This record gives sequence, structure tokens and C-alpha cells, in this order.
Amino acid sequence: MDEQEFERAIRRLQTRMYRTAVSILWNDEDAADAIQEAILRAWRKRHTLREPAAFDMWLMRILLNECRNIQRRNRFRTLPLEESLLSAVAEPPDTGLQDALRRLPEKRRIPLLLHCMDGYTVPEVARMMRLPESTVRGRIHEGRKQLKTLLKEMES
Repeated sequence: MDEQEFERAIRRLQTRMYRTAVSILWNDEDAADAIQEAILRAWRKRHTLREPAAFDMWLMRILLNECRNIQRRNRFRTLPLEESLLSAVAEPPDTGLQDALRRLPEKRRIPLLLHCMDGYTVPEVARMMRLPESTVRGRIHEGRKQLKTLLKEMES
């Protein structure tokens, strides 16, 4: 894969990558870091990709791993009170769907978003997440049910 092909593929996937990273990290800065690191790793390791047709799934898998790395690093990081108050004030209010998605457990939220919003098939999501297809189907089904319940609760 040459530089132009790589750049075209990244441009085609940038919206999906952003949506996925933000749905995991809930922070624009961390999402941007994860995306940047995933792209850099993919560029450095592009020669290891056996099937060029699988580039999208391969890159999304790298992104998922980068998001997990950032979550691990952030687990013990704390913000000074002033910074946390400023960020809370500067954040736009959540929509009902965003709030409901935020309440979903990550194990249901990620497959649901990859499948329903990004358009990946169940087998593709299963390969990305390294899970059996039946597990992914179940998590998508349970995620939809739980999301529906959360949205109904929020309307009340």
C-alpha cells in the first residue's frame, strides 16, 4: 500500500474512527490521540497486512486497542478541581441518545455502534473484537434492548 492509497483509506474512515473513539473514550482530546496513534501504527505496520481488502477492519482493530490503552493510562489520572469544573461547564449538553449510549456497558455499546452506526457486519465486528459471532449478535441484541429501555426511562 503506497502513501496515496493509505491516505485515501484514512480519509474514507475518519468519521467512523472518530465516532468509535469518542464512543469509547467520551473525550475529544483522547479520541484524537487514539486516532492519531492508530494511524501512525497502521502506517508503520502496513507491510504486515496480508489482505489489503481487510484494511478497514485491521485499522479499526488497531484503533480499539489504542482506545483501551488510553483508558488504562487514564484510569489513575485525576484532574485538579478547577480543570474538571471548567470542562464540565464547557461541554455541550448531551442529547438523550448520547446519554443513553453513555449508560450502556462498553461491551454492548461498542458492538452496537460498530454494527448499527458504522455498518460493519456481525462477522466483521466479531473479527475486530476477537469474539465469537454469536457473542457479538447477543451483545448487539442486548444493547438494543437496553438502549430502548433507557430511552423510554429518560422520556418519563
